[in-house]
Amino acid sequence: MSRAEVERVLAENRPWIGEQRRRQTPRLGLERLAVSESEARLGARELVSALAEEEAKRLEVTYRRIRIGGQRTLWGSCSARGTLSFNWRLVLAPLEVLDYVIVHELCHLLIADHSRRFWTLVEGRRPQWRDHRDWLREHGPELLAFSPLD
Repeated sequence: MSRAEVERVLAENRPWIGEQRRRQTPRLGLERLAVSESEARLGARELVSALAEEEAKRLEVTYRRIRIGGQRTLWGSCSARGTLSFNWRLVLAPLEVLDYVIVHELCHLLIADHSRRFWTLVEGRRPQWRDHRDWLREHGPELLAFSPLD
């Protein structure tokens, strides 16, 4: 390619290149955290349990148990038997984001799918849920890439 062709290709793709650079640059400052996975899991269990218990009462639902795991693709899930599972890395996210995921999974105890009824229920509980979902879409890869001390 000539120099002019290279410059043209760069100019045409500048927005995309900028976006790729932003995605690769840590934005949350997680690399500075001095936390072990066991500490984070314990913190996640305590926080998730407290928030889930509180919101379950408001929704008038019961769950069987809470599981804290290291899922690589999901932030949370709800089994047919009522086990709520959450990724321990959510404890590194803003509290409102963790809270949204908990409410999302608790709503699945009432409506098992992602129908319009389900999202209406979520919205009634957390009107800003889209902002929290978008935060996870943007910052989730960085959270999942975080390697703790142990």
